[in-house]
Order: sequence, then structure tokens, then C-alpha cells
Amino acid sequence: MVRSHRFNRFNQLWPFYLLAAPGILYFLIFHYVPMWGLVLAFKDYSPFIGMIKSPWVGFEHFQQFFSTNNFFVLLKNTLMISLLSLVIYFPFTILLAIMLNELRLKMFKRISQTIVYLPHFLSWVVIYGITISFFGPSGVFNHYLEQWFDTSALFLVSNDWFRPLIIFQAIWKDAGWGTIIFLAALAGINPELYEAAKVDGANRFHNIWHITLPGIKSTIVILLLLRLGSSLDSNFMQIFLMTNSLNLDVSNVFDLFVYHTGLQQFNYSFAITVGMFKSVVSLILVLGANYLAKLMGEDGIF
Repeated sequence: MVRSHRFNRFNQLWPFYLLAAPGILYFLIFHYVPMWGLVLAFKDYSPFIGMIKSPWVGFEHFQQFFSTNNFFVLLKNTLMISLLSLVIYFPFTILLAIMLNELRLKMFKRISQTIVYLPHFLSWVVIYGITISFFGPSGVFNHYLEQWFDTSALFLVSNDWFRPLIIFQAIWKDAGWGTIIFLAALAGINPELYEAAKVDGANRFHNIWHITLPGIKSTIVILLLLRLGSSLDSNFMQIFLMTNSLNLDVSNVFDLFVYHTGLQQFNYSFAITVGMFKSVVSLILVLGANYLAKLMGEDGIF
């Protein structure tokens, strides 16, 4: 009886299973099957003898990683960039979405959305080229600094300017694209709430504070949880292009360290160890943040 019920249900829903099949295969092939490679973190892997024959070393790579001076430097640099992204970039996407939503002229709203979306489709190489044009030694800002104040600034090789430039690039490139989900959530707010508030004498700021923000609170919480899950993941291409020997004290993050260790020094086991550490910490952050979200009455992500 149970099998018959399951067969009938599958017979009804098989088109949906068929639609989901490519996505399921993608995650199985590119996300779950490669997890077998995590075993290399506990081996002294050599590509000449293969994964199976490589000798076991246990937690030797983890002990080596945690005992090096690089660990605290990498952790500090990665967390600083992630913290600045959470404090500046993430709220900016919410503010930008609200500003776009408040535009009343549909044509102007569409043009504005297109303008803020376009930088997302530029590669980080192009973004880096534009950054050099503005902040390089002979860039626009140094041109005016020399013309007006008879001085110049080395923005691209300065430890103090590295993080502000990284956040500025992220906002300019991806903030517009990051508003899409928030705009979809804003579209789901009942317009009658705004009409009732208008009758009560509320202005736009009152509407935003008492209707708009509470209306998208659950969306904000979910996206914040997802962002915490990748808090130790830096945008490798962006960091790689902006890094040089003079700002390495603040630009050396986990992803860059994995690249140098794994691909340049061919120490694959040590690089996988660093990646595994990042994944475990990210999982703990997501689970903890999800638990706190449920304590505050939100749904969370699971």
C-alpha cells in the first residue's frame, strides 16, 4: 500500500523531478564527489604515487598550519575584509534597494536599475584597470592632488588604502546586482499598508522604518546567514589583482595563501588543510547564526 502510494506520487511529480535533475547532478558531481579529496588533508600527497598510496600523516598538516605565524595574519586579514563587507557592503545593498524602490517614475527607475546592474558584468580585470586609471601613480586622483596640493598618494601600494579600495570596488561592481533579491522582497509588501500609513500622516521615512524594513526583515536575515557561511571566502580574483609585495601585510588572506601553497609550491595537502579549516569554521558560523535567528523568532535557512 505504501509502495503504491509512493509510486502514484512519483507518477504525479516526475516532471518536477526531471526539472530538478540537472541541478541535483551539478551538486553531486561538482560539490559532493570532490569532497573525497578532503582525505588529502590527512595524507602527504604526491601526484607521482597517487591519492591511495600517499602515506597518512594524520593531523600533522593542521598542527603545522596552526603553529605558523601566517595563521593569525591570514585569519586577521580575512576576518577584517569580511567584517567590513558585512558592515558596509551588505547594508549598502539594502539601502540601494530601498532607494530604487522609492523611485516613482518607472522609466527613470528602469534606467537607474540598468546603470547599477551593468558593472556586475565587467570582469575583475577590467575593474582593476579602471582602479589603476583613477588611483594609480598617474591616475585621476593623483593628477588633481599634484595640481591642487602639490602632493601625491600611493593608493595601490598602501596598507591603509587596500581595504577601503576592496570594499569600494565590491560596492561599485556588485551592489546593484545584490539588490535584486531585496527588490523582489519589496515587491511582495502589501501596498495597502503604505496607503493606510499615508492616511495616518506618515511620511516616506516613517514608511521605510515601520513598513519597508519589517517587511523584508526575514529576507535580510536569510541573506545575512548565507553571507556568514562564506565569511572566510574572499573574492580571490579581486584580491589577487590588488595584491602586491608592498601591501601583502593586509592583503594576504586564506584564498591567496591556498593559491601560493597549492599551485605554486605544489603542496596540495597543506592547501586542502587550509580549505578544510575554512569550511568547518564557516559551517559553525552558519549553524550558530541560524540558531540565534530562530531564538529571535525568525525562520532561518533550515
